Amino acid sequence: MKNNFFTLILVAILIASCAKSPDVNLISKHSIGLLTDSTQVKDLQLVFPNDSIVKLNGSNAFTGTNNDIEVFEKSGEKLLTLTPKKALDSTSTIKSIQIHAERFKTAKGLNIKSTFKSIKDNYKVSSIQNTLRNIMVSANEINAFFTIDKNELPAELRFDMNLKIEAIQVPDEAKIKGFYMQWY
Repeated sequence: MKNNFFTLILVAILIASCAKSPDVNLISKHSIGLLTDSTQVKDLQLVFPNDSIVKLNGSNAFTGTNNDIEVFEKSGEKLLTLTPKKALDSTSTIKSIQIHAERFKTAKGLNIKSTFKSIKDNYKVSSIQNTLRNIMVSANEINAFFTIDKNELPAELRFDMNLKIEAIQVPDEAKIKGFYMQWY
C-alpha cells in the first residue's frame, strides 16, 4: 500500500514537472510570447533577454508622439516594433506592435507570411478599411489588423478610396503586407 502511495506521488511530481513552458513565439489576444498587454517598457529587457532592444528617438515629448522601440535578434533580424502608450515613460505599457518576423504565429498558424485566406478561414473579419495604398483587415478576436497592398486586389478595387471593399472581393492568395496588434 505504501508503495502505491509513493508511486502515485512520483507520477504527480513527474506530470507537474513536465508542464509545457510558454511558447515565446505564440501570438494571442493579450500576448506575444512573454510580452503581455501589461508589460511595462522598463521590463522589456526581462522579456527579451537574448535580443537587442533599440529605442528610437525620432519623436519628441512636446508633440505628444511616441518613441517606438525595436526588438532585434542578436543576428540582426528585426522581430518587433513596439509603440508605448506614453512617450518617454518607462512605466508605460505597450499600445501597439508591428510583427516583422515569420516565427511569431497565432495558435492557428497565422503569421506575417500568411494570406488573406488564412485570416478569413481562422478568424472573423471584423472590418475592412480602404486606404490610399492598402486595405486594413481587422480581426478583433485577436486584437490584430493586417495590411494588404492594393496591388493584390483586382484592378477595379485599387483606385477608389471611397469604395467599400467586402471580404468576398479580396482574393484568397492576397499576401499580408503588415501584421499589427493593438492593445487598449
